[in-house]
Amino acid sequence: MTFELSFLGLLITLIYISLTGYYPGGIVVPSYLVLFMDHPERIAGTWIAALLTVLCYKGISRYLILFGKRRFIMMLLLGGLWTFAATSIFPFFLPVSMEFRVIGWIIPGLIANQFERQGILITTASMVTVTVSIFLLGQLILRFL
Repeated sequence: MTFELSFLGLLITLIYISLTGYYPGGIVVPSYLVLFMDHPERIAGTWIAALLTVLCYKGISRYLILFGKRRFIMMLLLGGLWTFAATSIFPFFLPVSMEFRVIGWIIPGLIANQFERQGILITTASMVTVTVSIFLLGQLILRFL
């Protein structure tokens, strides 16, 4: 069902974007997040990594001219660095951090990019709405098939 759920997620995300004009962290983000609904700590870890990515970006953007593609690439790189830190560095200092693993190398950067564009509250609300909708619709389809 994961294969079908990914396509269903893309479809629901595109419908949501066309109806509201808000991106739920990126077009593919809810499709990835719904795969980890049984591990909410990983979703929380990904959200925290995205938030830290935006904070780092705001600090770096004071000294560098970052807009357009440069901003997007910087967000992806910073998100990847936080993912690396969460999987490789933090477990040495905080043994509980393995529970808060990050989903993917790109997902935090995609979410952070939308945090910067739309705001944290709107992006988070959109992300939760679309992810839960995909999950519930997937469960409904699974029951009837």
